[in-house]
Order: sequence, then structure tokens, then C-alpha cells
Amino acid sequence: MTFHFRRLCCFPAILAVVLQLLHGVAGQLVVIDEPTSAPPPPLVDLDGGVGGIVPAMFIFGDSLIDNGNNNNIPSFAKANYFPYGIDFNGGPTGRFCNGLTMVDGIAQLLGLPLIPAYSEATGDQVLRGVNYASAAAGILPDTGGNFVGRIPFDTQIHNFETTLDQVASKSGGAVNIADSVARSLFFIGMGSNDYLNNYLMPNFPTRNQFNAQQYGGHLVQQYTNQLTRLYNLGGRKFVVAGLGRMGCIPSILAQGPDGKCSEEVNQLVLPFNTNVKTMISNLNQNLPGAKFIYLDIAHMYEEITANAVSYGFTTLDKGCCGIGKNRGQITCLPFETPCPNRDQYLFWDAFHPTEKVNLIMAKKAFAGDRTVAFPINIHELASLN
Repeated sequence: MTFHFRRLCCFPAILAVVLQLLHGVAGQLVVIDEPTSAPPPPLVDLDGGVGGIVPAMFIFGDSLIDNGNNNNIPSFAKANYFPYGIDFNGGPTGRFCNGLTMVDGIAQLLGLPLIPAYSEATGDQVLRGVNYASAAAGILPDTGGNFVGRIPFDTQIHNFETTLDQVASKSGGAVNIADSVARSLFFIGMGSNDYLNNYLMPNFPTRNQFNAQQYGGHLVQQYTNQLTRLYNLGGRKFVVAGLGRMGCIPSILAQGPDGKCSEEVNQLVLPFNTNVKTMISNLNQNLPGAKFIYLDIAHMYEEITANAVSYGFTTLDKGCCGIGKNRGQITCLPFETPCPNRDQYLFWDAFHPTEKVNLIMAKKAFAGDRTVAFPINIHELASLN
């Protein structure tokens, strides 16, 4: 089946130009200070976290879990300005959220500190883990080129190698750290930008080269090689997040005539998720000692929206911070005033969930049943010998 995205592809190119101008201004004006008042407590109770079951967590991904790696590179994909971080203790950090990300919540549940960005990690901080994620990054090296600077997955893996060298030099060599690396958790969340900032962009050739099924296969072939690299570097416990209902994000909703989810986009990403599940099964069979688990982000989204009232959500189709239709035509701008009732919003901006959603998903991933994490959940994976 061939998909046609002429209508869906026009706006991101305009958005990139606007962001180029605004991020240039923001880079000159924004100073990150401590907030004048303490932020509210986490919106989801994370009590019940268990300490000491993994030595560290290493994180690879895109803007959904980036915590500042793009801050100091020439990139238009940045979130180191207010109101990003409005509910984070310390203000804007580079997280594309009002507060904590999903991996922040998982770190807390594991009894780990918040994992530092690779660009900022120093000294013994790296011993508890490093976050290599980068906004606009993808599985494919060309993905996100419309935002200029970003750190693709291949480069994130290279940065992990650099961390290993640093730790080994302090700890008596690679052999001495092998056991700790094998017991550590590797969280990988890639693929969103390979659609939003590659396949769906009019200046990329990929949708003329591949149909939906072929593209999903192409991505997962590259993904398999990259995850195998991490295995060869010593990783054994892997959490791989699938793609969510991307046709329901405010940016895509704003491009439709009726404000409804784009089933065209939702169907487009299905082959990727299907192939990732098959990949995980194959890697578990073929890589001795490895355990890969899959997080069904799309199912989590569907469960949350189906039970929105019980979770306290009232707004499912608009960004809390943004401009235009569905507050998704222009994403959150420097010094824009966001919605005051952030815990009632599913989305923070045109692309990313609020802290509340992130922490709900973290808890589901950590202790959920087989509908959201399989073949086991993160707690069970972390507890394996």
C-alpha cells in the first residue's frame, strides 16, 4: 500500500524555519536560573522504587528522553529555555517537557539518581549511567537534518564507547567493568524522527524509495545492527520502546481538517512496531545472555486516553504550550505562557507528553503487565541475575 502525505508534509518545513529563527533568539536571551519557588511534587506517586538492583542505566533516544545533549551544539532542536522545565527543580535543562521525562521516572523507580546528559556528565556521575539521547536524532544518520545539529543513534553508540573507555581507565580495564555493564539497564527509544523528520518531510527522498512496509523493514534492519553493537560492547539488559500513536500528536492533528487522529500516520508506523517485536524475539534467541524487552507505547497511550477521566485528564488533543490549531502549529516558544492546569493535559507541546503522562508510562513500564511490557517488565528485567 502506498501512502501519500502531501498535506501532512508541508507544515514541518515551515516549522523548521520558524524554529531556526526563534532558537537563535532564545540562545542569546535565555539564562537558566533556579526557579523562584519550589515546583510541585511529582504528579504520579513513584514510591515503591527499589534501590540497588542495577548499577547504572544508559539511555539512547530522541527528544522524548533528551535531557540536554543538544544544548551546546549548533542545533535548532533545543528546549533549554522557559517555559520548558517550568515544573522541573532547576528550570529548563534541555528536556522537551514541563518536568520529568519517562526515563527520569524509571531511574527513580530503580533507585538511581536522575541520569546526567552525556554533554554534562563528569567524574563519578557516569558510574550510575549516562543519557546520550538527542532531539531530532533517528536510527538513520540523515534523519533530523532539517534541524541541522543532532546526534544520530550511531554517534550515540560511539559516545557510549567513549564512556566505557573513561570508566575502564579509572577501574583497572575493560574486564573489571564488564560485570557492571552486563547488569546495567540499556533504554532505547528511537524511530519517531525517522518518520516525523524524515519520511514525512517533503525534502527527504525516503517516501519515494520505500512504501510503509519497506520503510519499517529498512529501519529495523539498521536498528538490529545498532542494538547488536551495544550487545557487543557488553550490554545484556535492554528496554526497547515502540512508537506511540503518532497520528494523534497535536502537530499532526493541526494538519487535519477535522482535528481527529490521522489514521494514515498511525498506520504508517505499524510495520515498524511489528518488525521491532520480531527483532526483539530474534535477538533474544540469537544473542547469548541477552534479554530484550518491548514497551508498547501505543497501547499505553490508548489505555490512558480510554480512561482519561480517572487519570484526571481533560484535554487530550491540544498542547499545553504552543500556537495555532490544537496548539500544535507552532511548538512552545521562548517565554510563552503555558496552560496553568498542566496535570490535566496529555500533551505539553506539539510533539511531547506532559510530565504527568511520562510518569504514568514510567510506572506502567516498570511494573506493568504483558500488555505494556513483554516478555517481562522493567522491574523483572532489572532483577535478573
